[in-house]
Amino acid sequence: MSESTRATYAAAGVDIDAGEEAVELLKPHAGRTSRPEVLGGVGGFAGLFALKPDRWREPVLASSTDGVGTKIAVAQAMDKHDTVGIDLVAMVVDDLVVTGAEPLFLQDYIAVGKVHPKKIEALVSGIAEGCVQAGCALLGGETAEHPGLMGENDYDLSATGVGVVEAADLLGPDRVRPGDVVIAMGSSGLHSNGYSLARHVLLDIARMPLEGHVEEFGRTLGEELLEPTRIYAKDCLALAAEADVRTFAHVTGGGLAENLARVVPRGLCAELARDTWTPAPVFALIAHRGKVEQAEMERTFNLGVGMVAVVSPEDVDRALAVLTARHVPAWTLGEIRPSEDPDGARAVLSGDHPRF
Repeated sequence: MSESTRATYAAAGVDIDAGEEAVELLKPHAGRTSRPEVLGGVGGFAGLFALKPDRWREPVLASSTDGVGTKIAVAQAMDKHDTVGIDLVAMVVDDLVVTGAEPLFLQDYIAVGKVHPKKIEALVSGIAEGCVQAGCALLGGETAEHPGLMGENDYDLSATGVGVVEAADLLGPDRVRPGDVVIAMGSSGLHSNGYSLARHVLLDIARMPLEGHVEEFGRTLGEELLEPTRIYAKDCLALAAEADVRTFAHVTGGGLAENLARVVPRGLCAELARDTWTPAPVFALIAHRGKVEQAEMERTFNLGVGMVAVVSPEDVDRALAVLTARHVPAWTLGEIRPSEDPDGARAVLSGDHPRF
């Protein structure tokens, strides 16, 4: 075999040098997220995180894994990659905090068709920003180059996060009681769910250009669709510290009723009122342009409610004050009541959305 025909990893599509360049570019971003418990830094075979024995009496670890979904297709179409990392962190840490757990650290996985170091840096800068917002460390991760499996400009993201909560402070369905009040926390838009339907309606059916200005949004369609997911982790922890919170529910795929039902015990039902809020214009646009039925909208999108808290009736005013002070849109959404059918729905919506 001549020198000119010898096979190399680079010729097969994997550029080790580009991968090493990407690692060097992302180190400062990971450094922004460091916590005192982090040992070492990015680049080791495993991330190290020391739990301080004097801080927790009976610590329970919580973990969650998630991705961003087809919102990535919008980021790729717009060639804007510095915000979907925030979505990735939000999807993970806001699941953790439902249990009352403080997010400690996150590790990401980035799969690409070809390593473009600057694009990897943009992705990780968003992940780091999300970690800063959540108060957790970006402890490490993996960038994998998959030539032949993915297109040169394709990528996908996933991450796993770990949090900790005192055993005595675990939140969940066992704490929920009749008469408890459901408080809604406003979303920043679509968050990171339902993008397959949103893209199908707005881009395929309505043929709206991503770069086109939409009067209802006050910005382009692409900018609206790439609005980062609101991260509630610090807000939920602050709320749990100041009020009697029974549990939280993170509103993701499946919508408000389905996700809230996961934290309502058998024999109880959360009765929610649609007329307590107006969904943002993007939801109305999808519903009207796609002739999407209300039931389908409600099982696909958050419709403006990204997180809910179930609190004791005595602490409703305090809870709303805490969230308002933290600039989180919040309102009373409904109440927990005994269910006439123990095996019936555990969350129901009544009434109509104003102007939707």
